Amino acid sequence: MAQHFLLSAKARTLSVVQVARMTEDEARSLFRAIRWADTDGEPVCPRCGCFAVNEYKSRPIFKCKGCGHQFSITSGTIFASRKLPVRDILLAIALFVNGAKGMSALQMSRNLDVQYKSAYVLLHKIREVMAAETADATLSGEVEVDGAYFGGHVRPENRKEDRKDRRLKENQTGKRRVVVVMRERGGRTLPFVFRSEDQSVATIRAHVASGTTVYADEASGWDELHATYETKRINHSLAFMDDGACTNQAESYFSRLRRAEWGQHHHISGRHLHAYAAEMAWREDHRRVPNGTLFTAVVDAALNAPVSRQWKGYWQK
Repeated sequence: MAQHFLLSAKARTLSVVQVARMTEDEARSLFRAIRWADTDGEPVCPRCGCFAVNEYKSRPIFKCKGCGHQFSITSGTIFASRKLPVRDILLAIALFVNGAKGMSALQMSRNLDVQYKSAYVLLHKIREVMAAETADATLSGEVEVDGAYFGGHVRPENRKEDRKDRRLKENQTGKRRVVVVMRERGGRTLPFVFRSEDQSVATIRAHVASGTTVYADEASGWDELHATYETKRINHSLAFMDDGACTNQAESYFSRLRRAEWGQHHHISGRHLHAYAAEMAWREDHRRVPNGTLFTAVVDAALNAPVSRQWKGYWQK
């Protein structure tokens, strides 16, 4: 019997110990090599693109000879205005990538010995980078569509006579959200957050190409898909698969997201549910990629991502 990829040596090409033992100068050199790979690590002005750059000896910053702009290795990236050492940022990315079901901000704050707020913002910046990878993606071929509800838990009363039917709308909190996923068989995974499944039909049409075969369950929210796509439905009360019609890959994604909620975060705010959903989609799509490759890909994407509009600045905004 063949060994599972995740258990093989090919999946382990990055050691967190190696990153933790880096000096700050070595971490900066790695950042430079990844950000300015086209110039072999030589800095390029992020404002005017000039290659003529002076490097200060007293401070780890650069100055463009063309426009006079001063910048660092993280200027203009999603890590701009950071206060953490570069090595700690690399260590955070390495730990985050190695987490099969994600990593909570509390655990990261203990690993890096920083405040919870610092770890929380840092992890959300990494999630923002992951989500940007599929922001404009379009799926085709065979696509599975499904939805799963998260949040809005109503605690039942202690005594049976005081309990209410939590399925009724008047007894719910209004915080419940549904994550609708579009998963291309053998391709990408696109998650979106809505209040109900039927609100997602317009988004599905925007991200799934015409001529695609869509697979969905018997929920009434997917009835409108028949007007646009060849839609095959599966009734889960009778079978999980019937003549190729199934949503097993979509369910696999929800399994990962649900385990991240239960085992790592314990609670996911509806306001940020889209970020966690995108993170788990990224992990599901790259589950057969070595962790060293994932580490380099995340660092490269972060250093080429613009400054975050949501997570820029101090906690107090």
